Amino acid sequence: QVQLVESGGGLVQAGGSLRLSCAASRRTFSIYTMGWFRQGPGKEREFVAAIRWTPVRKYYGDSVKDRFTISSDTAKNSMYLQMNSLKPEDTAVYYCAVQTSYRSVVTEREYDYWGQGTQVTVSS
Repeated sequence: QVQLVESGGGLVQAGGSLRLSCAASRRTFSIYTMGWFRQGPGKEREFVAAIRWTPVRKYYGDSVKDRFTISSDTAKNSMYLQMNSLKPEDTAVYYCAVQTSYRSVVTEREYDYWGQGTQVTVSS
């Protein structure tokens, strides 16, 4: 059974940083894209960032550009999200997801596998 496991969430003060990780275990599929989405309290799930593995291309949501950086380690089937200058509005459950073919990276329904999510809370 394929699993995506997120880690690195927690509580941080505004202006602080966190680094999220996502690892795919028992990889039995080809990874084309890995992405991060988030869902804040009372909000819909929104696109945060994505990375295409071959060729490497990175995509960011408008609200996180210039603050978040996505990266990957294909040898480890892993993806990372470095989050800097965090704001209270970044508070959300962050989910990682995988696409097994080329599709729109910003659309939630275009992803095939999802992790359980990791909570990020930013205090003011």
